[in-house]
Amino acid sequence: MEESLTSICFIAHVAWGEMSGGQKGGFGGIQRQLSMMARWFAARGHTVSLLTYDEGQPDDVIIDGVRVIKMCRSSAGIRGLRFFHPRWTSLISAMRKADAQVYYQNTAECVTGQAADWCARNGRGFVFSVANDYDCEPAAIARMSAQERILYKHGLKKAGAIVCQTKHQQRLLLEGQGVQSVVIPMPSPPTGDGSKPLSPDPASLRVVWVGRIVEAKRLEMYLDLAELAPDITFDVAGAPTRATAYSSALVERGRKLKNVRMLGRVEREQIPQLYRGALCLCCSSIHEGFPNTFLEAWSQGIPIVSTFDPDGLIAGRGLGGVAQSASGLLEQIRKLVTPVAWQAASARSREYYLTHHTPEVVVPQFEELFLSIAREKQRRILSA
Repeated sequence: MEESLTSICFIAHVAWGEMSGGQKGGFGGIQRQLSMMARWFAARGHTVSLLTYDEGQPDDVIIDGVRVIKMCRSSAGIRGLRFFHPRWTSLISAMRKADAQVYYQNTAECVTGQAADWCARNGRGFVFSVANDYDCEPAAIARMSAQERILYKHGLKKAGAIVCQTKHQQRLLLEGQGVQSVVIPMPSPPTGDGSKPLSPDPASLRVVWVGRIVEAKRLEMYLDLAELAPDITFDVAGAPTRATAYSSALVERGRKLKNVRMLGRVEREQIPQLYRGALCLCCSSIHEGFPNTFLEAWSQGIPIVSTFDPDGLIAGRGLGGVAQSASGLLEQIRKLVTPVAWQAASARSREYYLTHHTPEVVVPQFEELFLSIAREKQRRILSA
């Protein structure tokens, strides 16, 4: 590395659980990616901070070289006023405390505009990263609350750079919001120990579904699929973000199906074993960004059968199969049952992951982007 950032700050309100390895805070693909990237940059010699909600942790704790600065509790303040204080004020206070050259934030929300505006006023670089197709679709943006929509669109205009996961997202932002962006694949460390993928046992075929039990993930379609294939075991690894009538009904339905195993939320250290030996990962989502579960599965050579196909990769590169109904998903799953077909899809899946999504391949692209933003800010300061 010829040049080093003075500092970079990751704004990640619900990443304390992933960063600390504890049981509190938010868990998920975005949180895992942000905590992994923060550690990577710290290991490279950058000064790194990460801002999270107060989950009871001490302030200014150092984890693997990353300075974790806490903001307010998510529930703090008076309802109706907490948007301004303490949420907005504690965000700005933490950003000021981090005193970074470049600030990075993921997911469309009010924070995008709040952080971008502070950076613009204080001569700091701001990078926004798309988390989901919803962050880019005009119809989805229009459904945001007025304050969230205004601040998010303000943040897009103020950002020094916008990162998309797919070319589809890049097109949506350009056509719908008139902003340029750069496509950088999402990084994910490999699951497992790097050993040779384990072929599925023809006598006990198993399919895996991983995610939050929310309406956008359409677990009901996966359970429909299970009912169509009593000879296959269908694992469900996930839990509701919060209990609702929808999620409770699906959990109860899954428990009644003899070939479905409702595993609940699977701990991080158990994920490799969950994928190992599976026939495929099944995704039944309406929308996604670029699911971290795809990268986890591909890193172990597990093909994916999905209703969602980012940039047509699954179908175009033979990384599994794509369909839009339970019966269609089953047809694609059956195609993987023969050892020759599975081995071919498995090899292509692992090769695609190794070529495009390992931290060693991806995170240097973020590093160069952050360095370029920092250089541009410094140039403007010197020329002012």
